[in-house]
Amino acid sequence: MNVAIVGCGLVGHKRAKALQNHRLVAVADVQIERARQLAGQYPGCKAHQDWQEVVCRPDVDLVIVATTHDALVPVSLAAVRCRKHVLVEKPAARHPQELAELTSAAQTGDVLVKVGFNHRFHPAFLKARALFDSSAIGELMYIRGRYGHGGRLGYEKEWRTNPRISGGGEMLDQGMHLVDLARWFAGDFTEVSGYCHTFFWDMPVEDNAFALLKTAGGQVAWLHASWTEWRNLFCFEIFGRDGKFQIDGLGGSYGLERLTFYRMLPAMGPPETTIWEYPGEDISWRAEFEHFVRCIEQGGELLGNLQDARAALEIVFKLYGGIK
Repeated sequence: MNVAIVGCGLVGHKRAKALQNHRLVAVADVQIERARQLAGQYPGCKAHQDWQEVVCRPDVDLVIVATTHDALVPVSLAAVRCRKHVLVEKPAARHPQELAELTSAAQTGDVLVKVGFNHRFHPAFLKARALFDSSAIGELMYIRGRYGHGGRLGYEKEWRTNPRISGGGEMLDQGMHLVDLARWFAGDFTEVSGYCHTFFWDMPVEDNAFALLKTAGGQVAWLHASWTEWRNLFCFEIFGRDGKFQIDGLGGSYGLERLTFYRMLPAMGPPETTIWEYPGEDISWRAEFEHFVRCIEQGGELLGNLQDARAALEIVFKLYGGIK
């Protein structure tokens, strides 16, 4: 497939690297030098400053949208209307209502739109999901998730802290991954409560968010997303009646990715423990793109679609005090 990328920051570079045997033919960024830097790494790729020149190019089959949050929907919508498949980074929009027109356009066209929930494609999560589906831990009871980093000098002045551009703070940033993963294992949540607050950074969006989510069946997810973690952390635990999965780390600064399976024994006491470790580079970006291509070519259920993004966004904005 011929691919175009709009947004040439860190995520744009990661997405380009994950294309494998597909061709990157065009990139765009409001900072043209960033576009040229990315394009220069891929022979035949052309750099643009105007994204509108890219999304409707006749030689482009698929557009990856890795922009600031305020541009996610406009760029994706234009690409869909030009009959391009779209992979749009999470959160896919600044608030739930922004997704309505994009969802409608995708449903009426013959193209697919996937949301970039790459955490589902980390090998530890794929392994945990396969074990979960085989009833390895029995009936789900509750989920506990923590995700955070500590920012950097000047963080309070970056675009993520501007609600007009970002739509929200840490809950809409890393918290979206926690909510999506919790929904992937527990299903829809019918009760949402929590607290979002700015403890440290001088900015108009929250730097910490605490969520308590409950399904109609009584399963609970307790989630904490933080921009004051100081040392990068990822930990996601899934508790069943017969055991527990614990996923730690995401590679890189978040530490070695590891899945630990604690299987309760009939006599209870200390559980039987099995550990899988996944050293090396983060392969989730490549695995997610390969999944998207398979769905385009062969059909099948998209893992992380617009409906998933809408459901996660609605949860986030209930925590923010209402749907905006």
